[in-house]
Amino acid sequence: MPFTGSCHCGAIAYSVDEDTPAKAMECNCSICRRRGALHHFTTAEKFTLNTPRDALLTYRWNKQAIRYHFCRTCGCAPFAEGDSPNGPMVEINLRCVDEIDLDAVEVERFDGAHLVPGPQ
Repeated sequence: MPFTGSCHCGAIAYSVDEDTPAKAMECNCSICRRRGALHHFTTAEKFTLNTPRDALLTYRWNKQAIRYHFCRTCGCAPFAEGDSPNGPMVEINLRCVDEIDLDAVEVERFDGAHLVPGPQ
């Protein structure tokens, strides 16, 4: 069953054509640590942005491979887009998913701080 999510003010809303995730990844690289995201990765085909793209502001850093999107009104960062070896991917910030019990989500820690150079 698809799940939905949004930023705080609702200017950015999306749906993902898969079950609500039971697992998440938490990264400690410089941007993920500051964003506080609990990551779930999916394919672009399963992701639908239900609001206009002009509600998004985008930030890129380092190798410019990931487009970190956030709301131009409330500042929440509900998702990001990028390329993976398997094609276009979307990172969902599970903290922005509607009706998810984050206490029930199994969180895997990823040590991105030692793989990714700092901000550039």
